[in-house]
Amino acid sequence: MKIDLHTHILPRDWPDLDAKYGYAGFVRLDHYKPCCARMMIGDRAFREITDNVWDPKRRLEDCDRDGVSLQVLSTVPVMFSYWAKPADALDLSRRLNDHIAEVVRADPTRFAGLATIPMQDPDLAAGELERCVRELGLRGAQIGTHVDANPHSGRVDSLNLDNASLQPIWSAAEQLDASIFVHPWDMLGKERMPKYWLPWLVGMPAETSLAICSMIFGGVFERFPKLRVAFAHGGGAFPGTIGRIEHGFHMRPDLCAIDSKGSPKSYLADGDTPARFYVDSLVHNPDALRLLINLFGAQRIALGTDYPFPLGEEHPGELIESMEEISSQQKTQLLSETAREFLRL
Repeated sequence: MKIDLHTHILPRDWPDLDAKYGYAGFVRLDHYKPCCARMMIGDRAFREITDNVWDPKRRLEDCDRDGVSLQVLSTVPVMFSYWAKPADALDLSRRLNDHIAEVVRADPTRFAGLATIPMQDPDLAAGELERCVRELGLRGAQIGTHVDANPHSGRVDSLNLDNASLQPIWSAAEQLDASIFVHPWDMLGKERMPKYWLPWLVGMPAETSLAICSMIFGGVFERFPKLRVAFAHGGGAFPGTIGRIEHGFHMRPDLCAIDSKGSPKSYLADGDTPARFYVDSLVHNPDALRLLINLFGAQRIALGTDYPFPLGEEHPGELIESMEEISSQQKTQLLSETAREFLRL
């Protein structure tokens, strides 16, 4: 059995959001030829997509081809819209969440869903998370690695995930037993590295590491001990730099141990005790996956592919299945059981 924790979906159509909300910056789809569309922001083409992004039938054909039993659906992160007015972001979130819930209801044995929530207003976000879990049956939410600066509220700085204003979201997730899947967006350093696809290759891993460190150093896991969080793309740059992060914590506790006394490595696996948080398996390299297993334990690593985008794993589970040193029991854990536990399926 394979459960793919990390896949993205969109509705086929939605209104012109720039016109609906009265200001620019939202995504629209240009269906310029059969089975293909461009994601447009104003006059700029952000990404070209095909019908497997919006057509459940096409998704299931791919799942059946690759032996995927269940996909976990979440929106494409560019749709987060944390920069927008809170009421508009809530309206868009509800539209996206209702669509995911509709797809799940139509085939609940093959799909599960994660919501998107308007993180720029934590109270609205907590309320939408509650609606999605209690009324729509979604398993939790996908959120970004930070909350963008918001020109509509006058907030000029982004908020990292340790920010005290976000506590209503963590509290609601705990109370609802909801899973939180953290996906990078609005990448670090994008102004300095627009060429060579570097925001995706360098910025994304750095974004995820920043989010993990923010939650560790900010004491979020200590204040919310039942909070269940997974990070996309194998935790980004965090696993490869944990030695530096741990060393820095001990050498400069006056800078690193301000809000939390637990060292970064204390959140990772220790013998038979798995890590405090989860990651997906999307690392594209056997040595990187071995490192994840060593740092987190198989009980905290879930199959994730980033379906259907080009930086994803083309054949779900291929890396896990190719590694002879991983036992069959561990492979089962990685391919399905960790996701099952994380999502409370």
